[in-house]
Amino acid sequence: MQFDFTNKIILITGGTRGIGKQISDDLHGLGATVLIAGTNREEVKKLNELAAKAGEKKKYLTLDLLQSDSLNRFLDEVRNYNRIDGLVNNAGINRLNPIQNAVVSDWDDMLKVNLTSPFLLLNAVSPIMISNNYGRIVNIASIFGVISKEKRSVYSATKFGIHGLTVGSSNDLARYNVLVNTVSPGFVLTDLTKKNLTESEMEDLSKQIPIKRMAETTDISKVVVFLLSNLNQYLTGQNIVVDGGYTNV
Repeated sequence: MQFDFTNKIILITGGTRGIGKQISDDLHGLGATVLIAGTNREEVKKLNELAAKAGEKKKYLTLDLLQSDSLNRFLDEVRNYNRIDGLVNNAGINRLNPIQNAVVSDWDDMLKVNLTSPFLLLNAVSPIMISNNYGRIVNIASIFGVISKEKRSVYSATKFGIHGLTVGSSNDLARYNVLVNTVSPGFVLTDLTKKNLTESEMEDLSKQIPIKRMAETTDISKVVVFLLSNLNQYLTGQNIVVDGGYTNV
């Protein structure tokens, strides 16, 4: 059994850094044409130039999920495709505050980016997949959509919600050979994690994880790649928690 994404077109949001970049790179390495959404217009322009120079099957698209105009332009562009074989809803934001100090604007922004936008992308992409009788969709949630922690009530609400979107849409789409699943990463060694935590904090956190290390981005990407692949023929509506056993402690 081999992963083969030749002639497949996969759309990934939040694909210019961290987990999203790893997924994009891995899929491209397996033959996929990847459509990668990023927020920074200048960065997107530069990445497109580099991809063209290298002859890569990568197209970068500007998408700011907090700006309705940007999202609407992006959705219009997506609807022009005759085929999209896979969608990864990876973009997300997290603003920490205890519920008693939560800011309504943070609630609105996290809801818009983490839940409303994946809904709108599913709504736009699923008719294309239905017309081709094929599709694979992965919504990236978090362990904080399974458990929660101080200052994460709003974030958790959106991540619990996105799996509800997965379950409901999987029932709507299964008859069309469109499979929808959630992947919920635990603590991952991204550049953002390394920026926000000290070495000692990361060591202490690793000790709390049964596997005794934080995840690499490849640990998450491998699961996503399987769910997007032809090897997945029967798994839908599920939440795959990739956390080294943390939520079982």
